[in-house]
Amino acid sequence: MTKAKDVAQVTLRRVAHLDMDAFYASVELLRYPQLRGLPVVIGGQSTTHPEQDKAGNLIYSKLKHYVGRGVVTTSTYEARALGVVSAMGMMRAAKLAPDAIILPADFDSYRHYSTLFKQAVKTVTPEIENRSIDEVYIDLSSNLDESHLIAKRLKETIFNATGLTCSVGIAPNKLLAKLCSELDKPDGITVITDSDIKNRIWPLGVGKINGIGPKAVEKLNSLGIVTIGDLACFGLFTLQNRFGRVYGLWLHQSANGWDDRPVVIHSEPKLISREATFEYDLDVKIDRVKLTEFFYRLCEQLSEDLKHKGYVCYTIGIKIRFTDFHTVTRDITLSQPISDSKAIIQAARVCLRRVFFNNRIRLLGIKATGLLQIDSVTRIQQGVLFD
Repeated sequence: MTKAKDVAQVTLRRVAHLDMDAFYASVELLRYPQLRGLPVVIGGQSTTHPEQDKAGNLIYSKLKHYVGRGVVTTSTYEARALGVVSAMGMMRAAKLAPDAIILPADFDSYRHYSTLFKQAVKTVTPEIENRSIDEVYIDLSSNLDESHLIAKRLKETIFNATGLTCSVGIAPNKLLAKLCSELDKPDGITVITDSDIKNRIWPLGVGKINGIGPKAVEKLNSLGIVTIGDLACFGLFTLQNRFGRVYGLWLHQSANGWDDRPVVIHSEPKLISREATFEYDLDVKIDRVKLTEFFYRLCEQLSEDLKHKGYVCYTIGIKIRFTDFHTVTRDITLSQPISDSKAIIQAARVCLRRVFFNNRIRLLGIKATGLLQIDSVTRIQQGVLFD
């Protein structure tokens, strides 16, 4: 009897999804606390930092004055209430919230606070999957009865370390945990079990499931599928006919809250990249100086990213998107791994020579693949391949 109970307990899962609240915007509000409670938008390549007037007061730019082709990186919850969301064009956002404050993105600062909050998480529990700059998954399966208490400790520890808030969703799997971390934002904790799916998850729109994009939402809506509950009750055979066998099955399983993906404690990145979309299309001859400046800056930033994350790379690649949206990529694989900016510039130049420039350029990107941890390089050089 006891053995059967023990086996049943082992199969139970408890996964937490910890998501920082409006992360980039919240980091900016640490710098400009006087903007708390106001609609603030982060993004736009031509955006400048606030300037001081003669009295020492900061003068902030308004979104209605923005001119350019930039996109919204993120926004405060007050701006989101006005319809301004991530990846929206800045000019469109200006029509929705003309009086919103606009600030430039500071990714160095965001990476710094990302490191701080993840270090804080590891002081509470080391069983984390580093998902992105502002979110992690945590395996709480060995602490089923203390999951809510651990979530509170995580929130307190992160706030003490960073001054930032987060929201935590706790559920039987990663898919449900991510969904429920959005249910009580900002600064919330939501715990659901399988028995809560019909009441808490099914009323949500299908677009809330990570992996169902706008086009899929539109197609699902045309079938009368508006909520996750509608999708869960829709025929699997019809879904597979309309969306394909694999994606149709995934839609059916996701709507029913089925997800057996493990929390991956450690995974190696496949690539590290940097890119820039220009405010206006640049001509390779007329704007040669400006393009060269962007090129050097991207290579230097890529070098900094590699060193910060502890990697070297064997392959350097470039991406160029022309004014007609035609995109070309070129790469070169080296005999020795590199991370130095000069070596990256040299390799990227070789790639550039293999591109025929017959149009203006709207985007330039640099990437590093064939990544290898610096510790591994040292071990290889020392001839230590196995422990």
